[in-house]
Amino acid sequence: MIEKTPILDTLTYIFLIIGILIVGFPIIYALIAATLPIHEVSMVPMPLVPGNQLLVNIKTAWINGNLGTNLLNSFIMASGITIGKITISLLGAFSIVYFDYRFRTVAFVSVFCTLMLPVEVRILPTYEMAANIMGPFQGLWDILHLNGIVGWIVGHDIDVRLDWSLLDSYTGLIMPLVASATCTFLFRQFFLTVPEELCEAAKMDGASAMTFFRKILLPLSKTNIAALVVIEFVYGWNQYLWPLLITTNPKMMTAVIGLQNLIPAADDVPYWNVALAGALIVMLPPVLVVLFMQQWFVKGLVEPEK
Repeated sequence: MIEKTPILDTLTYIFLIIGILIVGFPIIYALIAATLPIHEVSMVPMPLVPGNQLLVNIKTAWINGNLGTNLLNSFIMASGITIGKITISLLGAFSIVYFDYRFRTVAFVSVFCTLMLPVEVRILPTYEMAANIMGPFQGLWDILHLNGIVGWIVGHDIDVRLDWSLLDSYTGLIMPLVASATCTFLFRQFFLTVPEELCEAAKMDGASAMTFFRKILLPLSKTNIAALVVIEFVYGWNQYLWPLLITTNPKMMTAVIGLQNLIPAADDVPYWNVALAGALIVMLPPVLVVLFMQQWFVKGLVEPEK
């Protein structure tokens, strides 16, 4: 029996509408501002009636912000982070759950403890590693060189400094962010719910570990993977601090970083209509990903495969 509560339903809808207005008003404000000419945007208060300058402002933002190249960089970075995180997390969780080796619990706890460390805490050592990924081996190289081992191996004495920089590269944008304790934890918890009989049946059929992983676990994990694709793509797309540190070449900057070219400096005319038009362009790809994968996203969170 369904109980009718008209007063409670009305209050629920009122609070829901108020919440939607609070959350959505900044987006509506940006959309309206992106359609207005500069003199109307500068008015206080700004008119809340859309104008007819949206395409003009979008074109200006696209050119001034170099958004074509920046959007491509953001897409490559977000896609690489998404694929890397899910792949590594799947294999890591598979190893922790289905392989019996010493200290596997310690390994999982060590991975899980990284959730307590925000990116800002480890940003400096991460940057130092990206600036010269061969840096930790420089000491060993110097010892080998002083003892003549390098010259004995290569046939002549060479004195070089190991240097392999990931700055201003897609590898540098993606690699330091592909490890994910959250994804590993979620896949581990899901794998623990998979009946042990499936693993035993695969062994009796002569299936190898990777065959069991590829033909049984992956199909069962598709809804979880779909949900995490949405989450990790948005996470990778919205990265600001790491791309800001690792990129100095304008051709390697991401779209979020490129928006700063549209933000007026102290002595410039504040073309906020162009800046907000650029923000709408940068906002569009993750919104489309969420909309197109909404059904899979919800299923992955509340309806895992049995």
